[in-house]
Amino acid sequence: MNVVVCIKQILDPEIPPSKFQLDPQAKRVIPPEGMPLKVSPFDAQAVEAALRLKEKDGAKVTAVTVGEPGAAEATKNVLSMGVDEGLVVSDPAFEGSDSFGTAYILAQTIRKLGDFDLILCGRQAADWDMGIVGSALAEYLDVPVVTLARKIEAVGTSLSIERMIPDGYEVAEVDMPAVVTVSSELGQPRLPSGKGIIMAARKQVPVWTAQDIACDASRVGRGAAGVELLALSVPQQGRRGEVVDGENAADAAARLVVRLQEAGVL
Repeated sequence: MNVVVCIKQILDPEIPPSKFQLDPQAKRVIPPEGMPLKVSPFDAQAVEAALRLKEKDGAKVTAVTVGEPGAAEATKNVLSMGVDEGLVVSDPAFEGSDSFGTAYILAQTIRKLGDFDLILCGRQAADWDMGIVGSALAEYLDVPVVTLARKIEAVGTSLSIERMIPDGYEVAEVDMPAVVTVSSELGQPRLPSGKGIIMAARKQVPVWTAQDIACDASRVGRGAAGVELLALSVPQQGRRGEVVDGENAADAAARLVVRLQEAGVL
């Protein structure tokens, strides 16, 4: 069983806004100096789902990421968790790609990798929260997709998947190959082991370019993006209070009720 996990490296979501800067002209975040990027937590859960299949069914797990060549460090992080192979796809032509462009790049990469039974993605990226790549990837590869999985089991050449819905979960069955996006309810991803960290440090992570995956340049990059980022800013937070007085406690309470009604709270 061949499992491909798509991962993305992002700024740590726990970093407070005061720790990084924005470039309003380039519309991008300037990472804090010395602060390494990390694997998106949702993608780390997809890695955990893959490793559970590896432990139970002997699956081979390959992690793929689109980004700068330095994304090899993020890939080594999941190698230290138990992933078998890692791969980075990087090219200046990819800069500015939207979710559909990223899905196309991943599809071309997976086609070159060869046979696959299952592709796992996080439910969404923890930076932009779009949640598009997994479904678009399935469309480009012409395979079925199941979203928001909390449990995945291989049954012969099929998958049995517990999929989250608003009031619980439903069980879906799908033939492989397929794409599955993993929900937060799967549980916490495991930590890297000491042995895994040593082995990952010794591994060379290959970097493929647009030419390596026979990428159509007209389908990637800023020029092909269907979404345009108009502005990027840090939210301004503040609090404003209002004191409601009255002749006595009962009068103040009555005035408060009127004020809350005017504000649309009641």
